[in-house]
Amino acid sequence: MPFDGFEPFTVRTATGVDICGVKGGDGPPLLLLHGHPQTHMIWHRCASALAQHFTVFATDLRGYGASSKPPSDGTHAAYSKRAMAADQVEVMRHFGHERFLVCAHDRGARVAHRMAIDFPAAVERLMLLDIAPTLAMYEQTDREFATLYFHWFFLIQPEPLPETLIGANPDVYIERVMGSRHAGLAPFAPPALDAYRAALRQPGAVHAMCEDYRAAATIDLEHDRADLERGNKVACPLRVLWGAEGVIERCFDPLAEWRKVARDVSGRALPCGHYIPEEASEALVAEMLAFFETTEP
Repeated sequence: MPFDGFEPFTVRTATGVDICGVKGGDGPPLLLLHGHPQTHMIWHRCASALAQHFTVFATDLRGYGASSKPPSDGTHAAYSKRAMAADQVEVMRHFGHERFLVCAHDRGARVAHRMAIDFPAAVERLMLLDIAPTLAMYEQTDREFATLYFHWFFLIQPEPLPETLIGANPDVYIERVMGSRHAGLAPFAPPALDAYRAALRQPGAVHAMCEDYRAAATIDLEHDRADLERGNKVACPLRVLWGAEGVIERCFDPLAEWRKVARDVSGRALPCGHYIPEEASEALVAEMLAFFETTEP
């Protein structure tokens, strides 16, 4: 069973947002963050192995899964990566962890990037999966990237256009967007795929997802540009992994881009597509154990 032995939890943050997740294992604290359009279920193939070495926290980001979907406004600040990162730091502090390890995929990796900048004392080591920095990706957009990542430009359209179209059939959105990548829908276990479908059917879920992307194209870029101007960089060790069959490999030089915004960067491509935790779970766990410097219990 996914997350066998893990306990569900809900933490209410100072802003009144409920962040839901599961906790299990024993050892150094490790926070796992998911991507779009998914939930903490992306870690179901990794969780048991990681729990032998770490106290694992797998959460749903604000706006996703069982976590709160707060209202937003024209600034999209409620879904800025700054706000989403603060949520996760509060969760870890709730459980008594002022400093912790982080592994994050896709949207969660953008949250984790912001977390490492805004809360440098909190993030001991950081692993990011299948992204280049948001600002770099927008500034280097060409026709190939815009075609392959069309959802980036669709979801940022003013409401209610994307909300109306996706809301008409959220299952189709899940299946077509996730199934259009390298391996199709084959990597996704049926219970996990069912969980992603059910999550996007929830009231407010589509709007929250769109707000996440609208924030990324507006307020998040402002924060990223301010960091560049001030020379703020990720200070902790950063390990970057990406899929050899994915868009990051095809359209960007991820190590070069991360070295512009972080001080200590290593990484490599894995033999898979975008959804690393579900396509290459064993290789990912091995990378995590090596990078986070654990030993056998």
